[in-house]
Order: sequence, then C-alpha cells, then structure tokens
Amino acid sequence: MKTLAAVSAFLGKTFAVWVILLAVLRFFFPDTFKQIAPWIVTLLSIIMFGMGLTLSVDDFREVVKRPFDVTIGVLGQFLIMPLLAVLLTLIIPMPPEVAAGVILVGCCPGATSSNVMTYLSKGDVALSVACTSVTTLAAPLVTPFLVWLFASQFLPVDGWAMFLSIVKVVLVPLALGAALQKLLPGLVKTAVPALPLVSVIGIVLIVSAVVGGSKASIAQSGLMIFAVVVLHNGLGYLLGYLGAKATGLSLAKRKAIAIEVGMQNSGLGAALATAYFSPLAAVPSAIFSVWHNISGAVLANWFSSRVDTNSANRAA
Repeated sequence: MKTLAAVSAFLGKTFAVWVILLAVLRFFFPDTFKQIAPWIVTLLSIIMFGMGLTLSVDDFREVVKRPFDVTIGVLGQFLIMPLLAVLLTLIIPMPPEVAAGVILVGCCPGATSSNVMTYLSKGDVALSVACTSVTTLAAPLVTPFLVWLFASQFLPVDGWAMFLSIVKVVLVPLALGAALQKLLPGLVKTAVPALPLVSVIGIVLIVSAVVGGSKASIAQSGLMIFAVVVLHNGLGYLLGYLGAKATGLSLAKRKAIAIEVGMQNSGLGAALATAYFSPLAAVPSAIFSVWHNISGAVLANWFSSRVDTNSANRAA
C-alpha cells in the first residue's frame, strides 16, 4: 500500500504532464484508446465516488461555523465564472459549439484539485474544501439553470436532462462514497492515499478522449480556444481574489477563494458537453483541465510567499 500511495502521490504532482502527454498522443494518433469515449461518464462517476470517500462532517461544519466566508466563495464560483464566460463569447468570435462549451465549463462547480492548490498556497484549506463541497452539491440545480440561461442562445439546452445527468454522475456517487466511508471507515482510510491515482487516470482518460474525438476542430480552432481558456481562468483568479478582498476577508481566505473561483470541475464540463452538445463543445473543458492545473500550481507557488503581516486579520 505504501508503494501504491507513493505512485499515487507522484502522479498527483505530475498530473499536468500526463494530461499533456496523453492528449498529444491522442491528437496525433486519434485511434489510440478510441474506445474510451463511451466511458467518459463512468470515469467521472468514479472520480466523484472517490471525492465522496473523502467527505467528512467537518467539511460541512465549516459552512455552519463560517457561513459568510463560504457564501462569498460559492457566489464567486457561480457568478464570476459564468458571467466571464458570457463576456468572452461576446468579445471573441467563436463557433456556437465552442461558445456553449465555454459557458458550460464556467457554470460548473469548483475543482477538487483546488483544495490541493490552496494547501500549497498556504491558504485556508478548510474554506476551500467547504466551498468545493457546497458548489458540487448545488451543481445539479445551479449548473443546468445557468447553462440554460446563458448558452441556449447558441445551442438547444435540455436543462431537465442535464439535471438528471448531474444527479446520476455527481450526487449518487458522492452519496455512495460518503455512505461507504461511514460504514467501513477503516477500509476507506486505507484506500484514501490511492485516490489521487484514480482521479489522475480518470481525468487523463477523459481529456484524451475529448481530444481524440475533436482532432479536426482543435487543429482549426485550438489556439483561439486556448486563449479563451487562459483568459477565463486568469480573470477568475483575479476577480475571485478581489471580490474576497472587497468583503474584508483575510489573505488566507482570499487565496482560497481566488483558487476556488478560477479552477473548475472541467471533467464534469467535458462529460456534459459530450452528452448534450458536441465533441467540439467539450474541447474548452478539456483544455481547461490541463491549463488550470498548470496555472493553479504557479499561482499557489506565488501565493505561498505572500504572508499576511496583519496578525489580527489572519484566518481563523
């Protein structure tokens, strides 16, 4: 188990490298692992099940203890990123499928990897975990509504079907994981160190499946989509930080909310885009999945050197 945990930790630290390698392989050899595409939803369900195994009562206790902080993070997630996505689709000319995909990833909940980046940044990890948990649980209602509200001008949106899909792909696996943790805590505690391995493999396969299925579209529009993703992600960090600062939150909390807002559950975005729009609509989520882990690590490294000199304003 120690060896498995070590391999898991190594893959977690080098996640972006593996995503890029497999994505490049699938781009130049699209028939490689082409049988993965039908399994995108299943892979995401497995990742969400793993997240459920790590959920605890303490995660939600933070919501009760610090409702204001969590509310700022959740509102930032579901207001800043969707509105930024809409703004980018208005400013930058793009095909309707790409526009819908950009909006979709902007309407997704926070990424689980944001918790790791917050830890590396010396931010408020408990706040980050609480925000990720709340936005993930709210996603079945909030994400379809926001996608319908903002993306229906580009492509037809079946909000009810999307709601059912998120319940099936996100909530049910989360609930099963949390239940298993409650019933078999010893077994789950032993398995938890290997969870990053499962998540890395799952996301790498999802991204490579999307890339392989959209080779022609990526060759034609890839640079434009990449530029949109970089802007979306970077502005999300910036506005998340400034929003938290404007509400008087400490530096540690500002770090957590900046990272939480800027990083999206792009695996969910890719799965929903593939199911309800087109392979091209999934490309923004696939690129986001690669880029936000690179930018998140860079931002976390920079944040880690910044210390709140006002001790009275430190995170609780």
